[in-house]
Formats: sequence, C-alpha cells, structure tokens
Amino acid sequence: MNLEKAIYIVDSFDGDYVKLKRIDKESDDLKLVARALLPQEITEGSKLKCEMLQYELLE
Repeated sequence: MNLEKAIYIVDSFDGDYVKLKRIDKESDDLKLVARALLPQEITEGSKLKCEMLQYELLE
C-alpha cells in the first residue's frame, strides 16, 4: 500500500469514477478513483493532495 504524499490534478470524470494525473512526480499514468472518496466540489483541473489515503482539495 502506497501511503506517501502525492499531488494530483483531476483529468476527467468517468461515471462514478474520476481519472487523476499525478503532477508532483513524472508519470503518464492516470489513477482511477471512486468519486465518493474525493471532495464533492472538485471539477476538471482541480488540484488534490493525497496523504494517508485521504484526498484534500488544494485550489
């Protein structure tokens, strides 16, 4: 299990899931996360911090 701090940007919405792109580390992979685990107010382009499996809106 990966518990390190990571910064993501919301790439797109896909039904009940959100595709996140990591921006604090070089990666072309998108992470698929259940919408219910993320803050309700996110939109495409929102920045999120993930730490200890908790997502927090940065902007």
